[in-house]
Amino acid sequence: MKEVQQEWREIKENIVINLPTDFKIKANLGYLERNNNECMFEVENEMITRVIALGETRTLVRIHVNEHNQMAVSFLKNSRPPKRAELEEVAKYIRDWFDLDRDLTPFYEMAKADPLLKMPVQEFYGLRVIGVPDLFEALCWGVLGQQINLTFAYTLKRQFVEKFGDSIEWNGRNYWIFPTYEKIAKLSTNDLADIKMTVKKSEYIIGIAQLMASGELSKDKLLKMDNLIEAEKSLIKIRGIGPWTANYVLMRCLRFTSAFPIADVGLHNAIKHLTDSKNKPTKEELLKLSSRWANWQAYATFYLWRVLY
Repeated sequence: MKEVQQEWREIKENIVINLPTDFKIKANLGYLERNNNECMFEVENEMITRVIALGETRTLVRIHVNEHNQMAVSFLKNSRPPKRAELEEVAKYIRDWFDLDRDLTPFYEMAKADPLLKMPVQEFYGLRVIGVPDLFEALCWGVLGQQINLTFAYTLKRQFVEKFGDSIEWNGRNYWIFPTYEKIAKLSTNDLADIKMTVKKSEYIIGIAQLMASGELSKDKLLKMDNLIEAEKSLIKIRGIGPWTANYVLMRCLRFTSAFPIADVGLHNAIKHLTDSKNKPTKEELLKLSSRWANWQAYATFYLWRVLY
């Protein structure tokens, strides 16, 4: 990964983040607005409002892109002016959320010559793999989404967040914070019974929370592993985490650009649509297609997903 200097500056207790020249906010908002049951942020008039939770600090921010292609971040509800260290952490979180430190030049060069990616890249140019920086949230979202459609997955997430998460109230609305693994680790499956997910999924989520509460599982530990294969193997050892969920987390939280959820139904449907095929691609066909995407399978998958929305 080519690192770009993390550029941001403070302006009257707010911050401005410089964006890559190929970043297009409309392409990213199109993805963020794909389901109106999203509960972790709100998009209105091309502005994003959300809580950013950093340790015990909860910060409500509003994000928009100005005419200079800079991300302007304003702090909406603070009992005191944010400290410099807090501004820095918020900027770091946003850069991670939108994968802003990634040089996409090699991906675009490859994709524009690829028969399958050529159209999605042209139509959604400027889109980044929008992440889930919190490991527990990413793992829960992966488990919740197993073997159900996206709409129902969003319903389950909202039920889970509104029952066990905290929120900040501002202007008559609640802005939600994803439940902490410390809180979920202390629950039983009975506590999750009125959320319309299977008992198995409840067990998986509680088990993941307990592993994180014990320190056995953490984002730092996974990031320190030598390569994607080692990190994938470590995740698959966890009850309820199979190859699809592991690669989803590797892609959207741990930021491995070679992560590839090869069994993903959305990926299969996008390829069927683009190739005018009646049958979903076989594993052999997927491996052949993806051989052209070396080191960029995650971005290829994300752009193909975008075709479906």
